[in-house]
Formats: sequence, structure tokens, C-alpha cells
Amino acid sequence: MSSGSCETNTKKQKLHHHHQVSLDVNGGSGSASKAPPNGVAQKITTPAMGYFCFDTLYSYLNSLEPPKKPDFTNDPFPLFVTWETGIDKKLRGCIGTFNSIALHSGLREYAITSALRDSRFKPISSDELNRLHVTISILLHFEEGKDYNDWEIGVHGIRIEFQNERGMRRTATYLPEVAEEQGWDKIQTIDSLLRKGGYRGHVTPETRRSLKLTRYQSETVSVSFQDYMNHMQTQRC
Repeated sequence: MSSGSCETNTKKQKLHHHHQVSLDVNGGSGSASKAPPNGVAQKITTPAMGYFCFDTLYSYLNSLEPPKKPDFTNDPFPLFVTWETGIDKKLRGCIGTFNSIALHSGLREYAITSALRDSRFKPISSDELNRLHVTISILLHFEEGKDYNDWEIGVHGIRIEFQNERGMRRTATYLPEVAEEQGWDKIQTIDSLLRKGGYRGHVTPETRRSLKLTRYQSETVSVSFQDYMNHMQTQRC
């Protein structure tokens, strides 16, 4: 399964996502959001997805039975799960996939993988649970860009494919919020993404023109541990 990780970079660091992904080169588009008869797209993400990720991680860390099948949709989508800690939401793990995966099994898998197997961090421990926040990103509406400039800051995530200075094919991506949070323009974003993808040569206008760009959008939901505990108390009442 194609998967990748994301990273932050201190102050503007909220989600400087470093996705080192084995991408689906044929597009990797997920299921489109379903539209009801009135033509308004239904929201896919719900807080229940965050509660499920907390349930899954808590059960795993305490050697308990995994949580029961959740009530939210099990449609397949590309997704990322991000764990952050503390008031400043310092990144503790972020891994996901550009391949469409059923949400129940996908969130179960990546809730654990992003918490325990992000190689840049020590695995999350049970004593960190009460400081955690989880964000689920569902990736949608994949489209091939006409060129490196064919996307909108604050609207689209971008995935690029290019050849490095040795002629090797490389890929890299930023989620939709990254460029805006970092205060980058399009060229700064593309150049940063090339570097993140391993390009070490001089970046020229021709370098940018030669890459292939895919744009996409995302729908997110974030849940804190306190949100999770409030939900659990409500369930017990």
C-alpha cells in the first residue's frame, strides 16, 4: 500500500507536511463525495473518526480488544492521520496513503502506524494520551494540472513527479494548508517541494516546467483527547 509521512517545521510548523509517498502514478483519486438530490455535497469527515482513532490507539497501547465497527461511512478514500501534542500542537506522527482505502480499516491502520511507526519520532506512549490531538485528512478531487502553476494556494494540495539531477523519478506532496501556513507563493512552494523530494540541483524555470503536477483538495476533522473523553462520558450516561 502506498504510504507516506508528514513533518512540521517549528513556528510556522503546524503542518509542514513531509509526505515521502510511494504514489499511485495513475492518479490515485479517491471516491468523490456523494451529492444528495439537492446537489449539495455531503460532508465525509465527522468527529466520530477522531474518537475512533483515539479508541484504536488507546486499545493498542493497553493491550485491549480493538474498538467495535464504527458508525461512520466505510467508503474508500485516500487519507492521512496526524497526531500532535500539547497546546502548541507539536507534531508526533503523520502517515497516510494516496491509495483509496476503506475508512474503517484505513483509520484503524493509520491511527496506529502514524502514532508508533513514524521513523522521525519515538513511538507515542500511553502517558502522552491526555495531551494528544488527532486530525484526519480525507483527500478528494484529484486533477492533473496543466503546469506547475495550475493550482490555488489555500485550496489545493499538490503532488509533483519529476526527475532528479541523476535522472531518477521522484515524487513529493504538500497538503492544501501547507503553502498558506508557511506564507509561500507558488514558486516558493514548488521549489520547497522539489527539495523535499530530493532534488539537489539548481532549480530553474525549465526544472519547474518539466515536472508533472496533480492537484487535490482535502476535508479534515480534528479531535482532542478532551473531546474524546467528553464523548466517552456521554456514551456512558
